[in-house]
Amino acid sequence: MKAVLWYDKKDVRVEEIEEPKVKENTVKIKVKWCGICGSDLHEYLGGPIFIPVGTPHPLSKSTAPVVLGHEFSGEVVEIGSKVTKFKAGDRVIVEPIVACGKCPACLEGKYNLCEALGFHGLCGSGGGFAEYTVFPEDFVHKIPDTMDYEKAALVEPMAVALHSLRVGNFTTGNTALVLGAGPIGLATIQCLKAAGARIVIVFQRKSVRQEYAKKFGADVVLDPSEVDVIEEIKKLTGGVGVDTSFETTGANVGINTAIQALKYEGTAVITSVWEKNAEINPNDLVFTEKKVVGTLAYRHEFPSTIALMNDGRIKTDGYITKRIALEDIVKEGFETLTGPEKKKHVKIIVTPDKSLL
Repeated sequence: MKAVLWYDKKDVRVEEIEEPKVKENTVKIKVKWCGICGSDLHEYLGGPIFIPVGTPHPLSKSTAPVVLGHEFSGEVVEIGSKVTKFKAGDRVIVEPIVACGKCPACLEGKYNLCEALGFHGLCGSGGGFAEYTVFPEDFVHKIPDTMDYEKAALVEPMAVALHSLRVGNFTTGNTALVLGAGPIGLATIQCLKAAGARIVIVFQRKSVRQEYAKKFGADVVLDPSEVDVIEEIKKLTGGVGVDTSFETTGANVGINTAIQALKYEGTAVITSVWEKNAEINPNDLVFTEKKVVGTLAYRHEFPSTIALMNDGRIKTDGYITKRIALEDIVKEGFETLTGPEKKKHVKIIVTPDKSLL
């Protein structure tokens, strides 16, 4: 079967590999659509980050090259002998967490914080940029008949955003700042609107992404090259700052603005993956008892995310900006999303089945 493999930084290839075999507690899925994630782009430009190189991943026992892709939907075509929740023909998505199930975090149900954490599509267990993939039934979710495969492939990034709200203890009526209007930033805006935010402010330099931010529900978009962002935020929040900020840029200016824009005792949530260190002044936290917390992926969020998307409380219209075939992923996907046209796109989704294009 055809699959997309990461060999090294800026070395991603479409190759023929062996079709994966179903095991007793797994389901085999024929992939319909898979989104290119920011994590995939980080691995393409600056990896390895999550991908095991040299030393095998403790759970997958694999090293690079690995099959990429973790934001995907598909149809069950075969089930293992001990699978009880699924049958051939079921329409599904995968929660792509690879966890040991035995460490302290896993035993507390916090499997996204597993000591040996991996992600399907990054750790060598297979992935969604392929014709078929196999995954344990406990991390597979059925999708409603009213949700198409394209929309279902967006559940994963929306779950990332929804989890960041929970980690930040965001509540109805609070105020928020979102740093960056890329895919996760836009998903965060939508989740904030669904959660009943009083005002959603977005930090975004001038580009088409400002328009995306407004379309996805931003009440105010601030460009740091045009205004004093902190002063404007104070004006919008009665002089105090926002309750919660969400850093999605992975840039030093983002994390510092996220902290400085907070109300006293506010919380900055870091959703972004970083390729290099950031610098902050700890006094910005100490003097006003602000907090900075990190958030990684999701846990127990997929059922809620599916429901919120299916009933329209989380809206995804316009999130998909391009659809491409698997064999075109390097030029039409990775190069597009890391080149001069990158800000014109939100989500590029990929299919191994050309009949869907």
